[in-house]
Amino acid sequence: MKAVAKGIVRKMASRLEQPVAYQLRLGDERTSLNPLLQKSIRLHYSGNIFCVNCGRKTNKSFNQGYCYPCFQKLAQCDSCIIHPEKCHFDQGTCREPAWGEKYCMQDHIVYLANSSGLKVGITRATQVPTRWIDQGATQALAIIRVRSRLQSGTLEVMFKQHVADKTNWRDMLKGDAATLDMEAERDRLVAECEKEIAELEDRFGFFAVSHINGIDPVSIEYPVISYPEKISSFSFDKDPKVEGTLLGIKGQYLIFDSGVINMRRFSGYEVELSI
Repeated sequence: MKAVAKGIVRKMASRLEQPVAYQLRLGDERTSLNPLLQKSIRLHYSGNIFCVNCGRKTNKSFNQGYCYPCFQKLAQCDSCIIHPEKCHFDQGTCREPAWGEKYCMQDHIVYLANSSGLKVGITRATQVPTRWIDQGATQALAIIRVRSRLQSGTLEVMFKQHVADKTNWRDMLKGDAATLDMEAERDRLVAECEKEIAELEDRFGFFAVSHINGIDPVSIEYPVISYPEKISSFSFDKDPKVEGTLLGIKGQYLIFDSGVINMRRFSGYEVELSI
């Protein structure tokens, strides 16, 4: 095998095409993955981990790529990122107000996606459709636009009383989910939550919550030759070498004939790619 790239792992880059076009990011190098389908490739972890924020060498990665000091101080590592309904920006206690202003105090989209089944989710408006691709969704539909992350998180908490808010990654990697009528699912969900939505409009202001109508659901196709019958996952923490024939890419997973690996999980790990 020939080494073609080496560097610290970053979230795979993707572009919405049919199928999705993927690039493996190792440091500043990007390698197109779609042309590598059905080829033997090897990923070798050097044993080194570097913080994706400050570049400091660290013995352990926190929150997908951060050293402990950055994990403790960065707003993007705060618990409110996982639970946006707990956003405390308006209380003046944000770890990094400038970061919060740029990333949280901007338009967010509440959406429905079909990955391992129907789920509700939120993302910044600028992250559509990247967020859907990262989750391995085969269908997605934006349903409501709001003015901040807090507002989107509050809506998500309300909606998840009626629909899942998580993707079952094992089911997602076993094949494409059954096709759904996304517009009908949206109408059902909005009708079920009509009273709660009205209460949120009273709380945040009528113009803070904008229903999105007149757009078609997005269909997403992934570059997958075949799905595994049995899911076996690789971990660089257990074995520094991941090797096999590349059979597909979906979400942030590489699918080999020998198992699967979530590349985003190992952000900050120094890895060499050989073909």
